[in-house]
Amino acid sequence: MCGRYYMSDDAIWEIERRTGMPLFQLWREWRDGTRDICPSQYAIILRAEKDHLNAEKMRWGFPGFQGNGLLINARAESALQKKTYRDSVLNRRCVIPAKGFYEWNSSKEKFAFESAESPVIFLAGCFNWFESEQDFSEIQTSGTAASRVEERFVILTTEARGRAAQIHERMPLLLRADEIRAWIFDDGKTEQFLHREPKEVLECKTDYEQLSLF
Repeated sequence: MCGRYYMSDDAIWEIERRTGMPLFQLWREWRDGTRDICPSQYAIILRAEKDHLNAEKMRWGFPGFQGNGLLINARAESALQKKTYRDSVLNRRCVIPAKGFYEWNSSKEKFAFESAESPVIFLAGCFNWFESEQDFSEIQTSGTAASRVEERFVILTTEARGRAAQIHERMPLLLRADEIRAWIFDDGKTEQFLHREPKEVLECKTDYEQLSLF
């Protein structure tokens, strides 16, 4: 699974260099120096805007069934067979850039995984629209509570390989930088991506931080 990932200034600069999109100021303004990104929080994602890439903030996690909890990951191998994800994978694919991601073993030890070749990794994802109630500040301004449409994303996962498989059975579906446009724009390659084996060479760093996952 992927239950938390993280960003850094050098990763943001690298994304700017590769995409030509001015992201650093956006990142610094709303993240306020915090590098870890958790479910329900906003994150930078890359998506299609007509025929070009666009970067924007989007909240992580689909609302759970009957409003309970969040769905933060979708299994790549079966996503097209799941009603919750099928339309999003076919029509609303996105990429989530990150410095690295965390996994925990059965002893609740935290391990960080980063690319051995680049300061940034790219996670495959998809998004959809959901109704969301106004936050309290908006209700104070308007005087009434109302629903609004909000876009949310999930991260696709695949069977873990290499060192990651020793920590957890799942890991994010990783893309190379030169595959970003194909994943987002090329519908004919979607299923091929969903069933690919990870190609990214990852480094594992042990944080030795004992954390509860619940």
